[in-house]
Amino acid sequence: MLGGALIGMASALVLLAHGRIAGISGIAGGVLQRATPDRAWRLAFLGGLVAAGVVAAIAAPATIGPPVRSIGAVLVAGLLVGFGTRLGDGCTSGHGVCGLSRGSGRSLVAVVTFLTTGAITAMIAGRLS
Repeated sequence: MLGGALIGMASALVLLAHGRIAGISGIAGGVLQRATPDRAWRLAFLGGLVAAGVVAAIAAPATIGPPVRSIGAVLVAGLLVGFGTRLGDGCTSGHGVCGLSRGSGRSLVAVVTFLTTGAITAMIAGRLS
């Protein structure tokens, strides 16, 4: 519950302070562009995500658990997610947390698509394993 509240506060702060949506794919994409004037806050935001993961791994490693897939599978999955975020013009955090809270119809369609595709993929993967 605390995590959800912190995500909501962080996304509201990014919107109020920078006028930007706190979607991870958009923030990361902005870091990868050379001429981004707002690169500093984007790097700080992404650094905070990494730091939170490191702190959680040190403070409570049992809550994270061991890896369930190989590094190769994780890299392929990451590339597919990156392709999907470009195709969907945003990621689950941008559409789900920020877009829905702003009442965006496009985000509603995206989130329904994400959830439906995820459920179908989980059912297929469950039957294959």
